[in-house]
Amino acid sequence: MAVPSDSFRRLFPALLLLLAFSGNALSARQCADCGSTSVPYPLSTAPDCGDPRYKIRCNSTGNLFFDTLNNTYAISSIDPDSKRLTIEPAPFLPHTCVTEDISTGGILLNSSLPFNITGSNTILYLNCTDALFNSPLNCSSDSACHAYINGSLNAGNPAGACSKEPVCCSFKAGGSTTAHRIRVRTSGCRAYRAFVNLNESLPVGQWPAPALELEWASSAAEPPNGG
Repeated sequence: MAVPSDSFRRLFPALLLLLAFSGNALSARQCADCGSTSVPYPLSTAPDCGDPRYKIRCNSTGNLFFDTLNNTYAISSIDPDSKRLTIEPAPFLPHTCVTEDISTGGILLNSSLPFNITGSNTILYLNCTDALFNSPLNCSSDSACHAYINGSLNAGNPAGACSKEPVCCSFKAGGSTTAHRIRVRTSGCRAYRAFVNLNESLPVGQWPAPALELEWASSAAEPPNGG
């Protein structure tokens, strides 16, 4: 059997230390589950796991939240394979066609972080001013927003209050102007709803639950298969 050289004997302890450190680093990369929900790398719920640029929050009851520049939204699902997550839109103020986040201008993502709104979202703008008729959005009588309002009215959904506010519009998100923002304001539209992969030909009762889908860019430090 070959006898290890003196150089190898000197390097061996250092190699062991490096391997131990690497193993601990890799094991600490993915954050612990939040309640029953797995938190895939690079999403980060604590300073010692994940990538801090991909920060989300886990509260004491095991629920996940996503912080925008101006508000906080509950996370309803995470798909690590497609690197996408969905957040729940703000609810309506009681008995109105106004979403609660109007006070903060709607959803505003930090464009310097690796998250953006995907093109899989259909956005319905509700309770809009007449000025929206001059926009490139679909504010016509065949817009999906009218089907949603009528369906909500028949089902007793809170969005039924929007039947008193006739101007509404719809569009597909994800373009340059909507990659980081869904805007609500008193001088434009006061409420919105978002649906992922919506089939507008279906009855409103068969539409998915309101949700806004975000995607995240791959982390430079992300190991193969999420590591």
